[in-house]
Amino acid sequence: MAAPALRSGSLRRRTIVAVLALVAVLLIVLSVVVDVALGARLRGQIEERLRDRAAAAASLVGTVDDTDLAERLSDQGLAVRIDSAGGGSIVAGPSPEQLRDGPRGPGGPGPGEPAAPQPTATGSAVTVVASSVGGDDDLVTLSSTLSDGSTLTLTASAVGVQDTLVQVRWIMAIASAVVLALAAGAVIVIVRATLRPLDQVSEVARSIGAGERGRRLRPTRPDTEIGRVATALDDMLDDVVGAEEAARGAERRLRAFLSDAAHELRTPVAGIRAAADTLVRADLEGPDREMLAAQVAREAARASRLVDDLLMMARVDRGLELTRADVDLRGLVRAEAERAPLLYPHLDLRATVPDAPVVASVDVDRIGQVLSNLIENAARATGGRGSVRVGVNEGPTEVVVTVADDGPGVAEGDRERIFDRLVRLDPARSSTGVGLGLPIARGIARAHGGDVRCLPNEGGALFVVTLPRGERRG
Repeated sequence: MAAPALRSGSLRRRTIVAVLALVAVLLIVLSVVVDVALGARLRGQIEERLRDRAAAAASLVGTVDDTDLAERLSDQGLAVRIDSAGGGSIVAGPSPEQLRDGPRGPGGPGPGEPAAPQPTATGSAVTVVASSVGGDDDLVTLSSTLSDGSTLTLTASAVGVQDTLVQVRWIMAIASAVVLALAAGAVIVIVRATLRPLDQVSEVARSIGAGERGRRLRPTRPDTEIGRVATALDDMLDDVVGAEEAARGAERRLRAFLSDAAHELRTPVAGIRAAADTLVRADLEGPDREMLAAQVAREAARASRLVDDLLMMARVDRGLELTRADVDLRGLVRAEAERAPLLYPHLDLRATVPDAPVVASVDVDRIGQVLSNLIENAARATGGRGSVRVGVNEGPTEVVVTVADDGPGVAEGDRERIFDRLVRLDPARSSTGVGLGLPIARGIARAHGGDVRCLPNEGGALFVVTLPRGERRG
């Protein structure tokens, strides 16, 4: 299943839009709060004014008649209605419809304007028994029950409140637009400066893609968000460049290996072809014919062995399938020491093994091939007539097998190079080999979790094989 595509919208644009949207929402909320609070405050002032008038009227009950009281209250721009306890009603001042139109009452404040405080009588027993406030958006009505049983209804215009709120809304809208514009400019500048490191990341990535493999971001603050991204990108680039160099090195080694292998195969194939042509075309009898036949067999065996070694290297690269068992390596070392004189009759090979078992967890056939390759390498180094010593010991965590010869030895700079494929040193150490025995031995040992190394030694070469320990029985 394919991975979902990365959403690659503009981070700068999304950040700016998100911040401006948040600022706009906050301004809208602020405008609504101001509108509601201011409207409630202005209506509250009108209600307080009506309560003051009702209290003043209550203090005058009994001292003036209802008609005079209604006229006094209506002079302040209020609609007045007095319903006496006996059933009569007196109406004075503008009607509610006139108040909705917002006329300024004579001598009174305009709609929505607080009235000046009126003197109230003191020491009077007549008070407001109960009152209630009502009305709509344009009017505020206060009904009060006086102590003499009459009902006083005062109505004031709230048109001024709405006009004030409309003006405040316009002011808030214009101010919000200005604030939003200023915020947009500030956010654009800040976001551009904040995201500039991402532009640097893009620039470095493009330069690396163009061939500047050594460029890196190297953030000054790797603990920040952008620093962590830059550090991860640097690590990835190091891995990619390292993998690229390793791939190129492997390709170069592969080409050199194929070239060397073809060169090594060309010699026996050419010998076989020449001998075969001679046998076919020439009329040879006796020793000459036998000599050519022996040469064909010898060159064919050489080519066959080279092909086998190449196949073994391919298996090592692919990964060997091992059949492990806990084996006493003393028997394996003795068996290889007994087989060597059959191949190299003049070689002085001695095996040194301890009295106690040396158990390793190995594939017997593969480790036998490792020992055979090392002994063969020692035999070639000594011309088949030198002295070779094979030993096995058990260490604290591993088993160690050593193969030492008294040949010319290996220079310090060549102790790792001899494990490369098809590498042959001076003729004293490689008169007949093709340079695959040591790489095969190391590959098999490493497949077991061990290794093969060439260590310094006086008077010849010393190869050390390390293998994992096994479990002793009984």
